[in-house]
Amino acid sequence: MKIFGKPLARRPLDFNDGRIRVTGAIEKISNGYKITGSIKGRAGRVEIFRCPVPKEFLLNNWQSWGPMQKMASGQKQEGLEERMAKQSRYVFTPIPDTILSHLVSDYFLAWEGAVAGFLTSKVAHPFFIIDNDQLVGCLEYFNTLFSEPVLLDPLVILQGNSAETLLENYADLAAAENRASVPGWNPVGWSSWYHYFTNLGWKDVEKNLEIARAGFPFEVFQIDDGFEKDIGDWTQVKEGFPTLPDLARLIRDHGFTAGLWTAPFSASETSELFNRHKDWMVSEGGQPKECYNGWKKKIYALDTSHPEVKTWLHEMFSSLKKMGFDYFKIDFLFSAAMEGARARNVTPIQAYREGLEVVRQAIQGGFLLGCGAPLLPSIGLVNGMRVGEDTAPFWNSKLAPFQGVNALYALKNSIMRYFMHKRWWLNDPDCLLLRNKDIELTANEKELYALVAGVLDSMIIESDDLELVDDWGKQLLQKAIGLKGGTVHVKGLLGDSPYLIESAGGPAGAIRLAANLSDGPKNLEGREIPGRTGIFL
Repeated sequence: MKIFGKPLARRPLDFNDGRIRVTGAIEKISNGYKITGSIKGRAGRVEIFRCPVPKEFLLNNWQSWGPMQKMASGQKQEGLEERMAKQSRYVFTPIPDTILSHLVSDYFLAWEGAVAGFLTSKVAHPFFIIDNDQLVGCLEYFNTLFSEPVLLDPLVILQGNSAETLLENYADLAAAENRASVPGWNPVGWSSWYHYFTNLGWKDVEKNLEIARAGFPFEVFQIDDGFEKDIGDWTQVKEGFPTLPDLARLIRDHGFTAGLWTAPFSASETSELFNRHKDWMVSEGGQPKECYNGWKKKIYALDTSHPEVKTWLHEMFSSLKKMGFDYFKIDFLFSAAMEGARARNVTPIQAYREGLEVVRQAIQGGFLLGCGAPLLPSIGLVNGMRVGEDTAPFWNSKLAPFQGVNALYALKNSIMRYFMHKRWWLNDPDCLLLRNKDIELTANEKELYALVAGVLDSMIIESDDLELVDDWGKQLLQKAIGLKGGTVHVKGLLGDSPYLIESAGGPAGAIRLAANLSDGPKNLEGREIPGRTGIFL
């Protein structure tokens, strides 16, 4: 292993290539090494680390929707190029040309007996690439000029235990470095999205509020996408909806915490926000730069380094808080980290964190759930985080992670990223779907999703027309909630499904659950595990 081209060993660090100067130290820590320092100069892509590539490893995508998966050198991420061409070059990476030419793992990479991982992403975008037979760790500074030294996002090399144990160690170190604070409240709630989508009507809200109050153990009632007039115009509701203060009041009067979805760093081409303030957008060549396609429209990214954008964000979220909303799901957050011209000389990562900090301050202690978010830069700034792609009312085991949304990969990501839970934030595995109509999930698949979410101690959010949830679905929801609260470990991340999930110290006591995500039965510890189901061992 080499750091800045020299063998890994405890020593001072002083690197100067004429463009940049890096000073710092390589420190010995309990089970490895930590590289810290500062960087000054015109910084582009800076290589930090290099070693022979392992045969198999766990690769991680930079944001909520991208997968964490077992890969091998030379393997390609199926469907990635097609998905990026259809939706955006920036959805799954801030470095699109690199991810299309190399196998990339953002923030960390784990293999049996070792983890290499950056502890923060406060200035640069940290990532690893497979370059022929070499694993290369880099920091991308986007050609930003630093006239004064700035943080070199720290890197640790950990060795000696299983990949799972080392990932837990890595997550603990990253949590400490980012001063993460995980809330004690682990919400159970309802979301409108996975039954109504953008067709949500006011009568749907009223009906589900009444049913929820009468027979469901929800604490949060969250209105998702479908209430707003346009993407960016968040305080203007579509025709047929009451005002947002009336909406929040009704939810609270039914005994629930009022929750609301927004995509605060995005603005559609048709929104008042975009058409009044094109100068607030991340730009290229003096014009707003398109970030992604959504809602059958072009979507642009707000420049969250812009002082007027920060004022607008603070006023908007402060007003939502005053209206009575206390639970905020903020989505499509990657947009603020898109490469492009900004009002201030900051990296896209710095701009993203500045925007997220404004939202955090404005909601004054409200619960903040990130989604579609760069993971490492968000530590310490969100209470909860979606850790996978959207779920769906079907399983679809034949799709690769980048080929479309389905319940399989939503659930798999929550297992693979288990070590982030209660270290960086509360993990959101996406919604349970328990209805008995308008759904293709089998009883086994619904049960598997619910029990795994429970044993993992994740946030539990249901998303159904509650009129379609029968007694079996209600009992399964209660069973999943009853499994929460333990300290969780997972075995087998570098193997193939089934994965063994162990929980201890919670109200349900010691639990061992084998989660088989593949088609057909599997064997684990001498026992047969039926297809697509979880079995207590």
